[in-house]
Amino acid sequence: MEELDRTDKAVLNAILEDSRLSYRKIAKTAKVSVATVMHRIKALEEKGIIKKYTAALDYEKLGYEFNIMIQVRVSKGKLFMVESKIASNPNVHAVYDVTGSFDAIVVAKFRNRKAMDSFIKLIQTYDFVERTETMLILNELKEAPINIS
Repeated sequence: MEELDRTDKAVLNAILEDSRLSYRKIAKTAKVSVATVMHRIKALEEKGIIKKYTAALDYEKLGYEFNIMIQVRVSKGKLFMVESKIASNPNVHAVYDVTGSFDAIVVAKFRNRKAMDSFIKLIQTYDFVERTETMLILNELKEAPINIS
């Protein structure tokens, strides 16, 4: 685990709030110089703490009406292979290894019921997939990055 100081945390929290902020605005928020921000961001990128910069989209406004969570049970130690295959689908938002009666959880977004149905049935044909359980996500109450403390 990487230990971060107050400056690194302030820089990261500013970027989490708005990844388009200029170095000058981040420096003002973090109460450090622009040069410090530049060096800190470069170091955080090199360490892999900052993986990428992205935008938060409203998928519902873009027509993705069906959000689902699929629990997947995988046999014969083939979890990584199955997860990799599922993760390659462009509608898949996230894939997680989990504990419990299932081995993985998949979160995916679809424009229509037909596309969602096809994806669910496709997963069920994969070798080593023993069982799936699909849940339709009715409302998204919160989906956001957490501040670094």
